[in-house]
Amino acid sequence: MNPSSGSSPAPLYRSASRAAWFGLGVNLTLGIVKLVGGLLGSSFALISDAVNSLGDSLTSIVVIYGLWYAQRPADDEHPYGHTRAEAVAASNVAMLIFISAMFIGWEAISRLGSEHAVPPVWTMWIAAANIVIKESLFWYKLSISRRTGSLSIAASAWDHRSDALCSLAVLIGLAVVRWGGPDYMWADEGAALVVVGAILLNTGRIYRQATSELLDPQASDELIQQIRAAAEAVPGVRAVEKLWVRKTGLEFLADIHIEVDAQLTVDAGHRIGHQVKDKLIQQFVQLRDVLVHLEPYPHEHSGDA
Repeated sequence: MNPSSGSSPAPLYRSASRAAWFGLGVNLTLGIVKLVGGLLGSSFALISDAVNSLGDSLTSIVVIYGLWYAQRPADDEHPYGHTRAEAVAASNVAMLIFISAMFIGWEAISRLGSEHAVPPVWTMWIAAANIVIKESLFWYKLSISRRTGSLSIAASAWDHRSDALCSLAVLIGLAVVRWGGPDYMWADEGAALVVVGAILLNTGRIYRQATSELLDPQASDELIQQIRAAAEAVPGVRAVEKLWVRKTGLEFLADIHIEVDAQLTVDAGHRIGHQVKDKLIQQFVQLRDVLVHLEPYPHEHSGDA
């Protein structure tokens, strides 16, 4: 997150939601096209890829709901707001992808060695088109996730990259079957298993990132240094003693200990603390709240409080 003027992350949520809605429309369209193509063209690899895309449609719905829920205001039961719903949505995405992979893998293994018609050449064109579309979606959503800090959109972006690689495997499998003949029918199911492997790797990465955010990791060093510098530029702040910044959804919460002249009155120190908070929230659009703790300067006590 870079410094930015403004006081609301609402535009970031809107941008992330638009990306999720766009992905939903594309995944539904691709899923239906690949499913029909796989059924008519007798390609289980293409059917498995269709199930993957339709599963992605479901995950897009989860992401959209998570982004909507994360914007709900704080209440008595959730004084810190509902922004963690975004990370929960990302973890749910991972679980849904995992379930779809298990289904595809079981079906592919059960079909190994079975005889079926050679897929027509147009099934390869479907797979090739899917590669181009999914790779384009990957770069689009990756740029959105970097701009907004959305973990669920980032997860969705890498899911599109996984889908593009899966479709590449499907294309290769179809080509082997087409030009190798009946003796290479196994390549279709083999391509489906490659799809499963890629999905499982992607699932593990998404789930690991989502659960990490739920455990309150410290923000990036770059962001920490930017916030520290901004706080120390406030008149009356002698130094920043401690600074913790944790990500929650598309936003951040900060706890900062600042050192002020020990001879200041409580009122004067309180005013400086408010100036620090106001400046940080104004300068960093994704910084939702700042808890400021005052320490006397020179600071001598050795406790953590």
